[in-house]
Amino acid sequence: MPVTTAPPPPTPAAKPRKLHWHRLIFGLWYRPVEVLDEARDRSVWGAAAFLSLLCGALGTLAKDSFWGQWDVSPVLALEAMAIGSVVMLLASLLLGAVTHAIARRLGGNGRFAPTASLFVVLFWASDLPRLALDTWLSAGSAPVRAAASVTAAFGCALATLLIRGQHHLPTHKAAASVSIQMLAAVVLLKFPPGSA
Repeated sequence: MPVTTAPPPPTPAAKPRKLHWHRLIFGLWYRPVEVLDEARDRSVWGAAAFLSLLCGALGTLAKDSFWGQWDVSPVLALEAMAIGSVVMLLASLLLGAVTHAIARRLGGNGRFAPTASLFVVLFWASDLPRLALDTWLSAGSAPVRAAASVTAAFGCALATLLIRGQHHLPTHKAAASVSIQMLAAVVLLKFPPGSA
């Protein structure tokens, strides 16, 4: 009788490589398509919270009112910074949730956690250069306004790529999913009233 051998056990699927924060945040600048593809279907709430709090603190440092308060009471100034950072975190989470909801309304099929958390990460990662300049220069200066324009366009492009990949939407629907939020960010954060 022929000897039958049992089929070899199936090899387990390789675990995806861990996506470290620095690779995610900085990779969005020099290889965004590859990073967004690698981050697809991953929740990155830790990086999203870190960036939101960091950018909230940088935004507070850029305000003259913070330094005026610092001269009076450093403790109160730091409390104001902490409150501003938490508010920025909550607003960021709301932006991510709205983006996901609009994408689903337009026919997308992505999951909430990866969409919302990655949106927050790319939103603030793309805005870091402007925030860094704004900390040292006045908001109406030419370098800050130039950085605001470049980072706004780059952030909108990244957000469109994210929604297109996460929700499997055509480019025009992906752009529509993020346009309202990005426009509001440009008006309120990058070019606030009185910054000219």
